[in-house]
Amino acid sequence: MEPGIKFLDPKAPVAVKVQAAIKQGDLDTLRELLDGEPELATIRIGNATEARSLLHIATDWPGNIPNGPEIIQMLVNAGGDVNATFIGTHTETPLHWTASNDDVPALDMLLDLGANINAEGGVIGNGTPLADARAFLQMKTAQKLVERGASVTLQDAATLGLMEHIEKEFAAQPGPEQETVNMAFWNSCHGGQLPAAKFLYQRGADVNYIPPWADNTPLAEAKSAGHDGLLSWLNSIEAQA
Repeated sequence: MEPGIKFLDPKAPVAVKVQAAIKQGDLDTLRELLDGEPELATIRIGNATEARSLLHIATDWPGNIPNGPEIIQMLVNAGGDVNATFIGTHTETPLHWTASNDDVPALDMLLDLGANINAEGGVIGNGTPLADARAFLQMKTAQKLVERGASVTLQDAATLGLMEHIEKEFAAQPGPEQETVNMAFWNSCHGGQLPAAKFLYQRGADVNYIPPWADNTPLAEAKSAGHDGLLSWLNSIEAQA
């Protein structure tokens, strides 16, 4: 945990007021609260076991709050750390959270203010904001992160159908390990990416692979997501449900 962090009980009157102002996009009330308590922007709501910054509150699910970018700008201008980490079972930053709710304007603002685009600590394999976005199929923020220079893994590329990146991974020596290829195939089905799935199948992917984080096959994943073209192809190669 970062040194010098101060905590505020979520039920404290000022905590209730500031959270409501953020969620409602109430710029005037938020400005008044920040001016009245200069340390408020740097404080964590919660305790040493679990707590989040005001920027986490501004980017929490489902995101897309009124005046979201302006709220983020105000909090950072008041001293909020754009790369503050959640205190608890993971260390996600506000960028992880906004990547997980397809909030492109908030994501752009965080990046413009210096958010680490490749910050680790995500709930998806301790990974980056992009790992969160593609795992939760938040395609707008996933694509925006790629556009803005995020590092792209094979799993990211397979989920998003980034064929140029996938082909580059296989052109390198040594190529991806079998387990990585199998995971990428599952993720291509998760994202509904038929060209990526075909490419990976041709390079030995196990069409019935079930990854550690799931309990369904690629066919079952594609079916649950309604990817009809991919489903038809998977059935043609006798993938199992």
